[in-house]
Parts: sequence; structure tokens; C-alpha cells
Amino acid sequence: MKNIFILLFCTTFIVSCKEEKSGTAYKESSGKINHLSVIIDNQLWNGEVGDSIRNIFAAPVDGLPQEEPLFTIKQYAPNLFEGFMTNSRNILVVLKKENNAFQLKQNEFAQPQNVAHISGSSVSEIIKLLETHSQEIIKKFKKTEIAENQKRIAKSLLTDTKIKTKFKASLKLPSAYRYIIEEDKFFWIRKELTSGNASLLIYEVPLSTIQKDSNTMTNIIQMRDSIGQRHIQGTLPNTFMVTEAAYSPYFFYTILDGKKTYETKGTWELKNDFMAGPFINYAIKDEKNKRYLIIEGFCYNPSQSKRDLMHELESIIKSIKLL
Repeated sequence: MKNIFILLFCTTFIVSCKEEKSGTAYKESSGKINHLSVIIDNQLWNGEVGDSIRNIFAAPVDGLPQEEPLFTIKQYAPNLFEGFMTNSRNILVVLKKENNAFQLKQNEFAQPQNVAHISGSSVSEIIKLLETHSQEIIKKFKKTEIAENQKRIAKSLLTDTKIKTKFKASLKLPSAYRYIIEEDKFFWIRKELTSGNASLLIYEVPLSTIQKDSNTMTNIIQMRDSIGQRHIQGTLPNTFMVTEAAYSPYFFYTILDGKKTYETKGTWELKNDFMAGPFINYAIKDEKNKRYLIIEGFCYNPSQSKRDLMHELESIIKSIKLL
């Protein structure tokens, strides 16, 4: 009995030393996806600084058919910033002080967490710092939100064995999704909603389908329109999904699973019908297998918010691993 007591004491002592050495034991951060807590004096919030914050962090999300903010913002006065409020995953602290300063801290009060600190001697200095560092802050916040969504998705997964077999790739899919179409080189995976649905498409095309020149985006639109005509059809005759021609899609270069990727965001419509919604398309250049692996997310959710649905689809897609 004495030996057991000594062993327990030693174990507790070692663990305590390790915790002391590694620093604070962090609380788990909390909050809804794409929410931002702004800690700022009411007077600043109701003036030019508040306008600047809203213009930056509540700017419209690219590629959605209706305007929705990048982040849903909740403002708190500095004297109220304590307790559970410090658990927010993304926090922006803006103060008027003598010194102009910017810091982007990680896991300051909880984990995972980003806390951006901006202080300035005047309204103009604060706004200048906000504009200078806004892209760095947004990039960090967005990366954290993708990781948080992926963490939540991982709690209950749909098996991706079929994807591994057909496409030599793995994907973390929420268990709420179901395989709708499974063809040789084309999968349609969908989640039903009360007011609509969210979908993922997975297919592959030869490298020659997308030429690296001024027509790259045109080639991608032609590719997805041909896939839509072939596979994504409406209930009425001669109705199928196409890229909406009235709005030019957003086009970016990015990296997925270490591979060069074209990212296209825009809106789709059902030709000869009235259905429409947003899409996000990733064309991953897989030279090893002489193909582009295409993963696209799109949703149909009329009269409802689409931001967080598209964020979930983006989070799923960014879990891709080529085998």
C-alpha cells in the first residue's frame, strides 16, 4: 500500500512539473463557426473605427448569390471582457492608447484561439493599423475556422472507402451525407436539409482538359457545365446545372495536399428552370496519375443563409489526401 501511495505521488509530481514547464493549461475555445468577438469602446465602435471594422470583417463573402458577412460580429466593451467572453475562438481587441501597436497572439486565453490586438494614439492611426494588418488577421481567422469545422466533422464520419478505391484519394465526410450517384469516374454525395441540400461532386479529367493559359477559367467553366449537363439534371425535361453566365466567377491559385490547384467560386443555375445557388470548385493537378482531380461543393438553400453551408463544404474538400 505504501509503495502504491509513493508511485501515485511521484506520478502526480511529474505531471505537475510537466504542466508547469509547458505553461498554462488552456481552456477549450468556443463559439459558432465564422463568429468574431470585437472588444472595443462603445464610442469607437459607433464611429469611424467601427465602420472600418465592419467594412473589413463583415465584407460580403465571395461567390454567394446574396450578400452575407465574412464574419458575424459581436461587440463588447473592454470592461466586460472577462470570464466566458475570453473563450471565443477569434477575438479582435481595439484600444485607444499612446503607442501604436499590433499583435496577433495564438491561444492567449483558450485553445485553439486567435487574439488580434490593435492600439493607436488616434482614430486615424487605429484605422491605418486595421487596414495594414487586415489580410493577415483574416487569413489566420479563416484557417482556424476551417480546422475547427474539420474537427467537428471528424466526430462522425461517413466511410470514404469507395473514394479511395475509385479515385485514389481520401476525404473526411460527415455522416449526414449519402452517396447519390456512383459511376466509374464520377461521384455525387449529398446531405438533405429541411429547406434544400448540400452536395459534393468528385470526378477526374485528363490534364489536357484545363490548359494553363489565358483561357484556364473558361476551360474550367466548360468542364463543369458539361458535367452538369451529363449528371446534374432537374425534374423537368432539358433542365441541368450550368455556371450562371450573368456573374463572372472568382478565380484563384492555391495548394491542396501539396499540389497546385485552381479554385473557382461562383453561382450555378438550373438551365430552363429557376433553381440556383453557390458553388466552389477545386481542380487539383495530379501529375502522378496524369489527371486533374475535381472536387466541387454546391448547395441549394433558397431564402436561407448559405455562408456556413459553403464553409462546411470547403472544410470537407480541404481534408483531401491523394494516395
